[in-house]
Amino acid sequence: MRRLLLSNDDGVNAPGLRALHDALVSHARLRVVAPDRDRSGASNSLTLSRPLSLNALENGFYSVDGTPADCVYLGVSDIWDESPDLVISGINHGANLGDDVLYSGTVAAAMEGRNLGMTAIAVSLVGHRHFETAGRFAASLVGALGQLSLPPRTLLNVNVPDLPWDQIQGVRVTRLGHRGPARQPVEVRDPRGRTRYWIAPVGESADDGADTDFAAVESGHVSITPLQTDLTRHAAINDVQDWLDALT
Repeated sequence: MRRLLLSNDDGVNAPGLRALHDALVSHARLRVVAPDRDRSGASNSLTLSRPLSLNALENGFYSVDGTPADCVYLGVSDIWDESPDLVISGINHGANLGDDVLYSGTVAAAMEGRNLGMTAIAVSLVGHRHFETAGRFAASLVGALGQLSLPPRTLLNVNVPDLPWDQIQGVRVTRLGHRGPARQPVEVRDPRGRTRYWIAPVGESADDGADTDFAAVESGHVSITPLQTDLTRHAAINDVQDWLDALT
């Protein structure tokens, strides 16, 4: 039976994590290691300035006072006798589409799994109601992974429409779209009259072509986007070299 490590960025008590656990518990041996609080937007950060606490909870889950990447790092270590062979992060409460993957703790947890040499999947629900749908789809992916061959350092970013199972229109393999600029920060006053700023919501989709993750979800399809960790803009290397040559 497969050994799965589950994590997330919404926190160890998030309903999406429980839904993921419940959907997979009969399919695999599970270990759940997740942040002790909401760490959405933590991206790939690791906690290097202090030691981490790993606490066993009454429900069998483990909480960590750190980031999603911290949780996966600890979850695959030799703290336990056996290492997992698959990392699944989620089910996130909200989409991780397009540029969201650069900020997402959900995707970062999966990416840390890939960095440590494991197959990894990030699962997000584009909403907050039908976690059961996303959990059921995650279970179907786990059951079929033995037939999938991915290049090294690849992970799957999965976004599930917030719909009942029987209303899902199918599955599409997609590329990342991208968003327009984020909105302006929201100015507020604290009780002492000092100015503070909330980070505003993300921008609207700016590239939502038919082959993107945005378009797939909008049409009621589950989006699966293979992601890599190489951010090099290979097509620009010669242009940058020519620019440098002209300076000398």
